Amino acid sequence: MKFLDIIATASSNMFRSKLRTTLTIVAIFIGAFTLTLTNGLGAGISSYIDKQLGNIGAKDVMFIQANNDASGKPSDQPKKYDPNKRTTSIASEGNRSVTVLTDKDLSKIKAISGIKSVKAYIGGSIDYISGKSGEKYVGSINEYLEGENFSLDAGSLLNNASTKFEVMVPSTYISSLGYSNAADAIGKTVKLGVTNGLGKQSEIEASITAVQQKSLLDNNAINLNTALLTEVHKLQNVGLPSTATADYQMAIARFDSTMPADKVKDLKDRLKKAGYNGTTIDDQIGTFKSVIAGIVAVLNGFAIIALLAASFGIINTLLMSVQERTKEIGLMKAMGMGGGKIFLLFSGEAVMLGFWGSLIGSAVAIGAGQIINKVVLNTFLKDLVGLQLLKFSPTSVAVIVGIVMGIAFLAGTLPAIRAARQNPIDSLRYE
Repeated sequence: MKFLDIIATASSNMFRSKLRTTLTIVAIFIGAFTLTLTNGLGAGISSYIDKQLGNIGAKDVMFIQANNDASGKPSDQPKKYDPNKRTTSIASEGNRSVTVLTDKDLSKIKAISGIKSVKAYIGGSIDYISGKSGEKYVGSINEYLEGENFSLDAGSLLNNASTKFEVMVPSTYISSLGYSNAADAIGKTVKLGVTNGLGKQSEIEASITAVQQKSLLDNNAINLNTALLTEVHKLQNVGLPSTATADYQMAIARFDSTMPADKVKDLKDRLKKAGYNGTTIDDQIGTFKSVIAGIVAVLNGFAIIALLAASFGIINTLLMSVQERTKEIGLMKAMGMGGGKIFLLFSGEAVMLGFWGSLIGSAVAIGAGQIINKVVLNTFLKDLVGLQLLKFSPTSVAVIVGIVMGIAFLAGTLPAIRAARQNPIDSLRYE
């Protein structure tokens, strides 16, 4: 009997007991269906995060902070006071003390090999933003960094070389500020309220240059170009002592964007030895992706458990098939069929069970995924433009089908070995 004949015979023998075979395929179907959906979820979210990370860009940016001597684990011994290091407290984080950077630190960081440029992150905050409606709304601000390439609903990215005050507002602010849509807001003037160190509040007028598209990674911050952020910072420092304005919580460094990952790690190590911590955008997004990967791994675990349960159904189905076909096995052996081919015959039945169960399960999962995508993207995720919650690729589906067929083959090994070892004389006598 040729190999193709063995496969054809295995396929026909599989449905001798239609009910038993159908129930086994259903069990495999559930596992394959779940595994396909969870992999599609992981692929969809990961693809969207990668896309958003690519949109944000600025992969050559590293955020640098001083090593914090004032914090540590409860078991850590306190560190000695260094009069050359200054600290400040962050009220929003429970007055946590952090070591600040000075101009001397910036010079030291710039001298480290691999750092192309460095500047202080001056930060700042606003009391409110108001637009056409005249209503005032609170908001947080960020500095736009060269190289960032946000997805926009309208307008163009901010120009840090310009002396004009430019602002990029999130799409969620548009209607509140009094504009009918994103395009209507472009070129319009908004006012930012800022309070200085003497408690006096003043307003800065700026032009809306861009409207940021809502995304999964959006922190809903208002982005300012360098000229505007410098003005905000300048106004806020009025009335403050010079020592308070010469300290920075963070620095922004630039490095070669083509630098390999191992070289970037080496650069971080050199910064660490010099007393600083460096974090890239990839590091920040990597934590989020790790959480998603962990969730998907847990869901995949449940799918694998379902497949393992289905494998016992395969074992039971084939053991009963071996018992029912004992005389047939004896006849095949008496006619000269070797144990190897009999093993392949019953293993082939197991593999075909796995094939049909996984194929149907994956096909139904893809169909269900398309429906889920349409439902969620037209309801609570409609603002996340470009998101495909469940994403399937032919390669991933083929891998899942192959994995299930492999599990089915392993499950069918025991019954197949038992069939291959049957004594032909005893089998022919079996009642």
